[in-house]
Amino acid sequence: MSLTQALAEVKQQFVAHTPLEIQAEMFRQIKEQQESGNIYGKREGEKAKDFTLKNALGETVNLYEELSKGPVVLTFYRGGWCPFCNTQLKAYQKLLPEIQAIGAQLIAISPQSPDNTLSHQEKEELTFQVLSDTNGFTAATYNILYDVPDYIQVIMKQIGMDLAEYNATSRWILPIPSTFMIDETGMIRSAYVNPDFMQRLDPEEILRELRKL
Repeated sequence: MSLTQALAEVKQQFVAHTPLEIQAEMFRQIKEQQESGNIYGKREGEKAKDFTLKNALGETVNLYEELSKGPVVLTFYRGGWCPFCNTQLKAYQKLLPEIQAIGAQLIAISPQSPDNTLSHQEKEELTFQVLSDTNGFTAATYNILYDVPDYIQVIMKQIGMDLAEYNATSRWILPIPSTFMIDETGMIRSAYVNPDFMQRLDPEEILRELRKL
């Protein structure tokens, strides 16, 4: 099953088990971002912004240091509480050996605090770098950070998710799910930025783009 098919199943489950009023607000947010006129994300041909962030083990990871080893697939996701994100990360993990065989590596970033970045099980299952961008500073430099609308905050609080507390920050922020292919010179060779958080870049597309580098 492809990631696109797996995400479609997650969406079907979401529609089947989520109250209509909550669905309406979620789809409202997606539509507002799509129709905002904002141009999100860094573009192909632009220089990738450097960063230094901590992984789930508290170790620091620097992008440009990692690029000295080879190309980097950099993906921003919302958090481990998001079923669409979990489906994406698991699909990318399955493809990781092929990414590494090309000489590249995968780095994933979310605004979660280091304590919430990965569960114990995920730390064992995910073997790529998962970094914590708690204040969203790195996401902001890639032009994908946004403030969570008030009506979404209300919904999340109703289901027991205080995003500011979960991310160990004072703001309700999230990145637009995005994946950037960055070559050894730090140049962005391809960019996927989609306000519809129910869709993600398929792993096979990642391989096709990496083979062009």
